[in-house]
Amino acid sequence: MNYSFIIPVFNRPDEIDELLESLTKQTYSKPFEVVIIEDGSSIPCESVIDKYKNKLTITYYLKYNSGPGDSRNFGMTYAKGDYFLVLDSDCIIPENYLLEVDKSLTEEYVDCFGGPDNMLPSFSPVQKAINFTMTSVLTTGGVRGGTEKLEKFQPRSFNMGISRKAFEASKGFSNIHPGEDPDLSIRLWKLGFKTKLISKAFVYHKRRIDWEKFYIQVNKFGKARPILNSWYPEYAKPTFYLPSLFVIVFIIGVLSLIFAFDWILKLYFAYTVLIFLASSIKNRNVYVGFLSIIALWRQFFGYGLGFIESFIKINILKKKPQEAFPELFFKV
Repeated sequence: MNYSFIIPVFNRPDEIDELLESLTKQTYSKPFEVVIIEDGSSIPCESVIDKYKNKLTITYYLKYNSGPGDSRNFGMTYAKGDYFLVLDSDCIIPENYLLEVDKSLTEEYVDCFGGPDNMLPSFSPVQKAINFTMTSVLTTGGVRGGTEKLEKFQPRSFNMGISRKAFEASKGFSNIHPGEDPDLSIRLWKLGFKTKLISKAFVYHKRRIDWEKFYIQVNKFGKARPILNSWYPEYAKPTFYLPSLFVIVFIIGVLSLIFAFDWILKLYFAYTVLIFLASSIKNRNVYVGFLSIIALWRQFFGYGLGFIESFIKINILKKKPQEAFPELFFKV
């Protein structure tokens, strides 16, 4: 099995430098290929790529901006491997990553897999806080954190693999973003392909993000989910509604104060304290624990409000997704 890493990049030369450096340290003994797709960047990373031409089997393509999904498809079209490993440019790869992937696929082959994300001690406090809320079983992030208690696993495109056979059959990623990865997973299931989580194939997801960008990101995640539910209602789950329920119940709790009814907000306070303690203990840092509270509320309100807006427009007003949220669809 020959592997090709597929990595789109957009104005992130520093990120791709760290990622490529980590790929040079892989303990996997067989050759593998790295395909970099410059997605219409105004700050190209070609000079960074040149540093690794003698260290990695690497190819570099420059194309017009059409989004990460189409760029991944572009890379897989030109890659030489039989199995594609799709990564985001803000990831750093553990040295045993490819070894764990190969071992798992040899033991139980599937045509598509996903892996969780993790963090390094060098991450900033904000990055650690966001990582905690995005991966903790105490939030909606248990899947990213590595739990395998799922009937079917939907790989995420920051760390996933797909066979050439599955790519050619499915035509790869669609033009929705975010949401292109669960969309692909469901289409693969419908075509008869299997997916799984490889818990040991984790990456260090070094999100270059601030609080505003984080809110915008999760808000888009929330907007995308009702669209996916409308496309594939048989795969909709009650858990997708939890952040919206969190928002609605909180508003009810605030309004209940008019009648001196405060037990709802007391529950929210207790939950917030639990997040603070869990994050502080895991990160061994009370400051990160405090920042995790901020991350939690931005995550739930960003996703929840986005979900509610999208649910109203898609399910009640019956708007077409591309018309309701043109910012979620790249033109390809």
